[in-house]
Amino acid sequence: MTTQLLIYETAVPVSSTRHGKTSVELGKGYGFARSINSVPLMALEFPLAASEYAIVFAQNGSDVLPVVILGARPGENLYVKADEGWNASYVPAFVRRYPFVFSTTEDGKSFALCVDEAFQGLNDQGRGQALFDAEGKQTPYVDNVLKFLQEYRAQFVRTQAFCRKLVDLKLLEPMRAQFTVGAEKMSLGGFHAIDRAKLKALPGETLAQLAATDELELMYLHLQSLRNFAVVKDKLGLTRPQPAGEERAVEAAA
Repeated sequence: MTTQLLIYETAVPVSSTRHGKTSVELGKGYGFARSINSVPLMALEFPLAASEYAIVFAQNGSDVLPVVILGARPGENLYVKADEGWNASYVPAFVRRYPFVFSTTEDGKSFALCVDEAFQGLNDQGRGQALFDAEGKQTPYVDNVLKFLQEYRAQFVRTQAFCRKLVDLKLLEPMRAQFTVGAEKMSLGGFHAIDRAKLKALPGETLAQLAATDELELMYLHLQSLRNFAVVKDKLGLTRPQPAGEERAVEAAA
């Protein structure tokens, strides 16, 4: 599992020179996300996501970030329906921001708005929302995209701080989900979850601080969400996950 750009193929900076006549036609469905089995999730999204997805933590370079599980096999998203609709009431912000994304300089101080030119809804025929007007100025649509991505970036920084706290408190442990379908066995690993016993063993003062910042609530939403591995099981018609060696096994609750 990774938290790379995933669904972006050819993201390039948006400019009036290159995209002066470009429009974006949305509403074509989520086929672009069909081949990913997890996407990053911001901490702010936990309350809405926890009832429909299993939320876990994945290593991203030296960082740890939350992700939602979308499938049991590599290249499989069980939340994209045959008609390319999304099979859940809440769509993660990572998916909703497509085809746009911020690129950053190496020092992380400058950001540029980019668009994935592989997106099928990108066109020069005026379908959908124009990126620039006749004078080459960005449209209100682009302004709204920038606001959305700026908020996403702010939430990303807050989520990083939350995850650093989990690491500092040594609450995370490796986990692996193993599923069996007939003679086929599948194993989904490379992620971590909070150890409930370690969380409960924290000093009272630490727990009080976590409660005051709402981080304790996020931790328990994560733990509650692990029941949604049963959703993955049900979508695949799987048997109950089996223990997975030395790593803690995820059990799908009915």
